[in-house]
Amino acid sequence: MTDNHIDYIEFRAPDLEAIKAFYNTCFGWKFTDYGPDYTAFENSGISGGFEKSDVPDSRGVLVILYHKNLKAIREVILQSGGKIQQDIFSFPGGKRFHFSDPGGNELAVWSDQ
Repeated sequence: MTDNHIDYIEFRAPDLEAIKAFYNTCFGWKFTDYGPDYTAFENSGISGGFEKSDVPDSRGVLVILYHKNLKAIREVILQSGGKIQQDIFSFPGGKRFHFSDPGGNELAVWSDQ
């Protein structure tokens, strides 16, 4: 993994079983479930996942960057005019936070450390 590179993309879907069947049938993607509300995909060219949600996704796809030092990059983002939308939290496999850039686009940064 390389700091500051796009590493993962995340979508929302109300029915994870239906979404897995669709992408597996159409494109051959493979899935790994992380509890009842999240599934990650592979064999797509970039890693990603689907979060179970009935809320329409106004943000579109969530682009997730990697950085080994979340606290350091969080400070750089704030000093450069970004805004924290969701502060650092843990999930299976690491930690991440969400931020918006000066144009209002929401992205996330994650780390396995």
